[in-house]
This record gives sequence, C-alpha cells and structure tokens, in this order.
Amino acid sequence: MPMLFDFDSNFMVYVLAATSTVLAVEAIYLWCASTASYRGTVNRRLRLMKDAPDRQSILVLLRRERGLTEDGLYGLPVHALNRLVVQSGLTIGIGRLALVVAVGAVLLFAALLWTGRSPLDAAGATLVAALVLPLLVLKMRRRRRHAKFGAQFADAIDIMVRSLRAGHPIPVAIAMVARELPDPMGTEFGMVSDEVAYGADLETAMRNLAFRVGQADLPLFVTAVAIQGTTGGNLSEILQNLSSVIRQRFKMRRKVKALASEARFSAFFLSGLPIALFVIMQFTSPDFYGSVWHEELTRIGLGAAAAWMLIGNLVMYRMVNFRI
Repeated sequence: MPMLFDFDSNFMVYVLAATSTVLAVEAIYLWCASTASYRGTVNRRLRLMKDAPDRQSILVLLRRERGLTEDGLYGLPVHALNRLVVQSGLTIGIGRLALVVAVGAVLLFAALLWTGRSPLDAAGATLVAALVLPLLVLKMRRRRRHAKFGAQFADAIDIMVRSLRAGHPIPVAIAMVARELPDPMGTEFGMVSDEVAYGADLETAMRNLAFRVGQADLPLFVTAVAIQGTTGGNLSEILQNLSSVIRQRFKMRRKVKALASEARFSAFFLSGLPIALFVIMQFTSPDFYGSVWHEELTRIGLGAAAAWMLIGNLVMYRMVNFRI
C-alpha cells in the first residue's frame, strides 16, 4: 500500500541545505546590522577623541575637513560654494573634493574620446559635467543632512530641557547632546561645546552652528537662546515649547510629502518612460534610430525634447516642494 506522503530524500536534503543557507545569511546580516547600528550611535567627534583627547585639535580637524579655516571661517573666496560644501557635511576637505572632480573629469573625457566623440564635444560635455554634477551631489547631500538633522532636533532639545531642569548650565546641556546623539547632531553640538570651552560666547557659537548646518528650524533655537541670554527667562520652558513646535512642523512636512508622493511618482514615470523605451528600442531594433542617428536634426530634436522634459520636471518639482 503506497504511503500517503512519499517524500524524496534527495529533495529533502536540498530543502534543508537551502534553509540552512538562508538562515546563515540572515544571521550574518543581523550581526552586521547590529554592529553597524552600535557603531552608528557614536558620532564622528567622539570617535576622533578616542585617539586624540585634545579637544582643541579635534575642533581644528573637524573645521578643516568641512572646508573651514582653523578659526571657523570660509576657506574659499566664493562663499556660496563654500557654504554648500560645509552644509553638505562632506568630510574629505575642499582639496580632495577638487581632486576627485578633476580625476572624474579626466576619466569622462577619455571615455568620450574612446567612444568616438570629437575632442570639442568631449571637452564641452566634460566641462558641463564637472560643473553641474558636483553641485547636484552636494545639494543632494545637504538636503539629506537637513532631513536627518531635523529628525533629531526635537530629541536634542528635549535632552537639553531635562538637563536644564536638573540644574545644569547651558554649556553642560549642549555637551550632553554631543555625547548622546549620533551625527550630524552629535558632532555639530560637540563643536559648539568646544567653541564655548575655548573662549567663544554662547551666542556666537550658536550662530556658527546655524551657518554650518543651515537647517530651517535651527534659527528658532538660536534666537531663543540668544534672547534668553540677554533678557533672561525660563529657558527650559521656552525650549520645551520650541520642541513641540518643531515636532508639529516635522509632522506637517511628512504629511505634505505623503500627499505629494503621487505627483512625484507621476513625474518620475513620465520622465523615465521615454528613456526606457529608447533603450529598449536600441537593444531590440538597433536600426530603428540608426538610420537617422547621424543627422543633425536628430540631435537638435533630442536636445529640445530633453530640455522640454527638464522644464516640465522643474515645474512639477516646484509644485510639490515648498517650505513650511
């Protein structure tokens, strides 16, 4: 009489081996994720202080790798570009950034020449890429850093409120934020604490923080601390109300982003669909565009279409992105 469930032994071995592999990969992933999470709780300033406990040298190092001088001033004559580099949180310095851009431009120019482009076209495309792409990358990093700073800001103010209610002065409350929170909040408040420790007044250090970060909610905090320092008042109560306002603004930004997600997806889909169809046609039927690819009118038409798509994307971007 045949068995009701007749399993193949080889099949069972394969299933158990596959299950063991999946569990092993998951265990490695969880171990790496927990390690990365633990390391991420320590900000860059504290990691540097483990090897060199001199706070002044660490402050100078943090300023230099952010594109500032030893005194915290802009190192480039073009202040708008220097401000963008500083607020993006880039830690390789302006010199290394220029070297990376130069090497990338040389490689792009060589690649364009290798693909058969004329030296004039290759030089023009390389110049545009070297000027535009770094700015786009820096702006994207600044936007992400501002979002992360805004998500941590209310928690940082709550830590300061608890510290002030426990009887600590403001510099101690700032130093506590620098010890408890990860980057970018921890390092930025740590630099404020170091500046105050080495002679700067609290208002100047706070304004330096606002210039380094450039986040929209930070001027409210700087103004509240500055007014309290000149007129007095219950700073813990002021900061608690400010924390509530910042949380409400953060929730409103998230709500607006969720409501505008449909328009964002529409812009992404409408922009990517022609490009995807063009790539598919190039692979499936190379002769479809190959017969007219060398015509000058084809390049003009593609350039006009790309410019029109860019204008449409900019209009849609302005429609779904506004400051709160």
